[in-house]
Amino acid sequence: MEKDTLFLIVNGGTSAPRGILVVEALKDAAKRLGKKVDAEVRANGTTLIAFETQPGADDRILLIGERDPAVPPRAEAIPTVDLESILSDPRAALDLLLRDTGAPGASAEPSQTPQKKLIVAITSCPTGIAHTFMAAEGLEQAAKALGYDIRVETQGSVGAGTPLTPDEIARSALVLIAADKEVERSRFAGKRVFATATKPAITAGEALIRQAFAEAALQAGSASSGSAEPASEKKAGPYKHLMTGVSFMLPFVVAGGLLIALGFAFGGIYAGDKANAGTLAHALFTIGAAGAFSLIVPVLSGYIAYSIADRPGIAPGMVGGVLAANLGAGFLGGIVSGFIAGYLTDILNRTIRLPKNLAGLKPVLILPLLGTLLTGLLMQYAVGTPVARALQALTDWLQGMQGASSILLGLLLGGMMAIDMGGPINKASYAFATGLITSQIYGPMAAVMAGGMTPPLALALACRLFKNRFTPEELEAGNAAAVLGLAFVTEGAIPFAARDPLRVIPALAVGSGLAGAISMVIGAELKVPHGGVFVLTIPGAATHVLGYLVALIAGTIASTLLLAVLKKPLKKA
Repeated sequence: MEKDTLFLIVNGGTSAPRGILVVEALKDAAKRLGKKVDAEVRANGTTLIAFETQPGADDRILLIGERDPAVPPRAEAIPTVDLESILSDPRAALDLLLRDTGAPGASAEPSQTPQKKLIVAITSCPTGIAHTFMAAEGLEQAAKALGYDIRVETQGSVGAGTPLTPDEIARSALVLIAADKEVERSRFAGKRVFATATKPAITAGEALIRQAFAEAALQAGSASSGSAEPASEKKAGPYKHLMTGVSFMLPFVVAGGLLIALGFAFGGIYAGDKANAGTLAHALFTIGAAGAFSLIVPVLSGYIAYSIADRPGIAPGMVGGVLAANLGAGFLGGIVSGFIAGYLTDILNRTIRLPKNLAGLKPVLILPLLGTLLTGLLMQYAVGTPVARALQALTDWLQGMQGASSILLGLLLGGMMAIDMGGPINKASYAFATGLITSQIYGPMAAVMAGGMTPPLALALACRLFKNRFTPEELEAGNAAAVLGLAFVTEGAIPFAARDPLRVIPALAVGSGLAGAISMVIGAELKVPHGGVFVLTIPGAATHVLGYLVALIAGTIASTLLLAVLKKPLKKA
């Protein structure tokens, strides 16, 4: 028996040919490396091919595929390697298996102990602000506690911070992606990759790292090929696709809203009229309205499609977004066209098969052409007009809201901001209000921002007034929460909510809902979707500023008092 023999049990499940093909692919790859694979192939509960040499008592046996009753208990399951990924890239799979066995010649460094494995990670959220960096901090603390080395790349609002180097990726034992939007993965080909949202990294970093090592999947392709899609990766859902679009749209909304506000500040509410052409106010208004704002819907649609179908989806998505805007379908049309373009392009990509010498034409010619054609026809003849009518009905309803209906909407939008503080519910409320800005509906944005500022402000105030209800760590975090609240970073409340969710979250939701309701009742409007109280100082960016501040103060006080009631004084040690 050779020293470098790798013993495998491959269970093809219901497909015997697939198991046999996997073994042959691994044997061929091993032969090129001067090693040997001895495998038992199973399918439908029976042994099709037995070991050539029976493994000794000290030999490790790795199981690929599902375990069945006849598989020896000593066979160690390898959940990180599936049959499809092996068939797509047997060399990368073999490297991973050899590394896992600690065999000589494996790509991992022999001196590297299990306790000092290197983890490389990426964190990212749609806005690229709080969750991105809180997730990074959570992973760094968890890795330190577990004895791992870690390098985190934060894909924030200004791009990648501390980007991972090719050497770090090559040396890594695990790639951990904690992101609420799609992240480019082609550089991780041949590595073990585990993807999740940012929340687990923030609230349960140690458990997440353990889960990642147990369930990470092999990224298909090789480092040189640049293949981007992991063979065993679960496809992202619609929420993540939408948030990817929102994350790319947001800078255009912020820039456009601020420039329009500055135009109003210099030239009044008629700054955009032709009579003021040539003035600075008119120029600022034009750059914001005709420039940045005109790109909001195409960018939203294009990057939803990009999240679904990668780069070939961008052109169909953006063209669909332009058509949606021209048809009066607004942000709703942009969302619909983005999903249509993305899924159509993805279907075309998986359906169309070309010879290798023509494969290069598919991503740059065939997919953009057919995707754009089909998306455009659907928007023109089937989807655009109904969506435009739906948006107009929504606009009329929002503009006509008074009394109880406005209170209920404010309560809902504001309260949602405090439920999960940056999670899906929070982001759904935020995305809804941000999209309405493109239709010149600004009231919901004011309610949402008030609801988002209230939680950290209330906790900061409660830490000052009711110190005996908080731990020393929470009291210290309360100082930072005040600044985060003023800047509209709701995530400043997460440490408190994570420690005592049943008391903290209801108290915060009530105050946020109250702030949102008051904001809607007084008719406050906000043309900029971020910045907190600091944007209130810009003339034209907000209306009813004093009343809006009253709403914010009222919500903060309500949550603070509820925190005092619900949270009991801590027992002294």
